[in-house]
Amino acid sequence: MKPNIKIISVCLLALTAILWLASCKSKEAETHTGSGQPQTYTCSMHPQVISDRPGTCPVCGMDLVPFDKSNVSDVLTLSEPQRALANITTDTIKTGSFSSYRQLNGRLAVNPEQTEFISSRVAGRIDILYIKETGVPVSKGQPLYKIYSEQLAALQQEYLIAIAQAAQFPEDKKFQQLAEAAKEKLLLYNQSESQVQQLKNNKQTNPYVIYASPANGVVSELLITEGQYVTEGTSIMRIEGYQNIWVEADLYPGEARLVKKGDIVNVIIPGYENEAYKMKIEFIAPALQAASQLLTVRGSISNKQNELKAGMQAIVELPVANSFKAVTLPVDAVIRDGKGAHVWLETGIGKFEPRMVATGAENFNRVEITKGVAEGDVIVVSGAYLLYGEFVLKKGKNPMAAHHH
Repeated sequence: MKPNIKIISVCLLALTAILWLASCKSKEAETHTGSGQPQTYTCSMHPQVISDRPGTCPVCGMDLVPFDKSNVSDVLTLSEPQRALANITTDTIKTGSFSSYRQLNGRLAVNPEQTEFISSRVAGRIDILYIKETGVPVSKGQPLYKIYSEQLAALQQEYLIAIAQAAQFPEDKKFQQLAEAAKEKLLLYNQSESQVQQLKNNKQTNPYVIYASPANGVVSELLITEGQYVTEGTSIMRIEGYQNIWVEADLYPGEARLVKKGDIVNVIIPGYENEAYKMKIEFIAPALQAASQLLTVRGSISNKQNELKAGMQAIVELPVANSFKAVTLPVDAVIRDGKGAHVWLETGIGKFEPRMVATGAENFNRVEITKGVAEGDVIVVSGAYLLYGEFVLKKGKNPMAAHHH
């Protein structure tokens, strides 16, 4: 009997082992079938990174997120609250006229045609300097400085003697000519007709001369101080006018064919984007700038309100392409990466699908679409990047991975 008991015990142990192994295989099968599919993880920024366990992205270090690998559809479905939260807006494509521009970096500069160099017409001492610092605006006719000149006093005395002789000998033309010559000397020394007439009436010399500003502008340079002695021709100050200001832009030699003298271009001043400035190209430099491979193009724009200042940045837009029947989209509606460019179409209520497109010319706000969409398609114009991120999270791949050739 004892051998039979041992045989039965061995059989029971073997049966227990078989049942345990079968149970393990059943659980393993459940893990790999039906609802027990293995979880897959990816990086929201680098969908090419795929892992079967949680961790961090080897490219950027972000935590990997789970996604449904079995979902192969390229359509995203969003509820109305999700759409509102993501600020998804769409627009129907229409064809229309389109102009693209080449943007040139530029700057504002003082127009030398509106610069006045003030110099002394007589030798003497600067008795009063009415403008004592730079940056001060002045108006035409405003006193700038007062000078004491012995030479002027001598000329005034000479004129008084000449007119006295002319009055004493009215029949002698020689004295009349001497009087006229003495008057012309005073006028050349910036004496006005009224000052000369006052001298004639009062018969009293005045060695002081007040010089007034010849134009409106701003004192940009002051070269003398009060009490200083100057000679004839000494530079006193420089006045710059800003009613009209230069715009200079840099142009590569290969782009020189895009512009010619007389062309009308757009000028954008950062901070004044709402102001429309049109400028005619007045000058194209015949030689490259020193130590660079750039040409200079120049024009001028009006600055009646004196809002624009020399040295401010400017952007000059050269028109390079014009089309009267083009399909265009806002720049933010087109997503570009190493695989190309794509947009998002609304194919149904709350249903969005990526579409590969080919782009053409573009300007500051819009880009031309030459292939991939047509007039009448409904395109996502804001929130496209959020759809891109949602697609990566849910599908674990780049929206254009299957479209890249």
